[in-house]
Amino acid sequence: MQTVPKLAAHQLACRRGDRILFRGLDLSLAGGEALYLSGPNGIGKTSLLRILAGLMRPYAGSVAREGTIGMVDGRPALDPQAPLGTALSFWARLDGGAASDEKLAMLGLSDLLDVPVRYLSTGQTKRAALARLLAQDAQIWLLDEPLNGLDVQGVALVETLVAQHCAAGGIALVASHQPIALPTSTTLAIVEYVA
Repeated sequence: MQTVPKLAAHQLACRRGDRILFRGLDLSLAGGEALYLSGPNGIGKTSLLRILAGLMRPYAGSVAREGTIGMVDGRPALDPQAPLGTALSFWARLDGGAASDEKLAMLGLSDLLDVPVRYLSTGQTKRAALARLLAQDAQIWLLDEPLNGLDVQGVALVETLVAQHCAAGGIALVASHQPIALPTSTTLAIVEYVA
């Protein structure tokens, strides 16, 4: 039986250099919930996602998580020299799952598998990162600016994917400067926690 996902943070603080970005931040999410992170550039949205993912230590506070985590940020972690199909296959071997032909077609990537990653547009690269996320079958999605470089259809696709993920019992945290429709979403304004 798969774990019921949960993600909570208690009294988190984040420090960058000599500057405290935020402090006293609490959040709690269960399966089926989405959270929108808002705030201007440099306030700590990406740092918060990295702390929640376990990629960065908080300056203070604690994080509790149950379930697998998948993250999409500005670094797609795809070998720029490799054809897209090869780059995705590399991660499929590590992650233990591959994006189905149906998912690749849905993401508009089926005809690009032989194209080196370095030749993909910004939107195509973002959709390739989403293909890797879908293949991971992670229960908790941490999405940092997932709409950058996407056209109107791409934005609608991300909204649909997040809605499907939450409907299936997953958790989604989305940091975006662009408007995004999220299911059962609440907003966390990080500016309220600025030190």
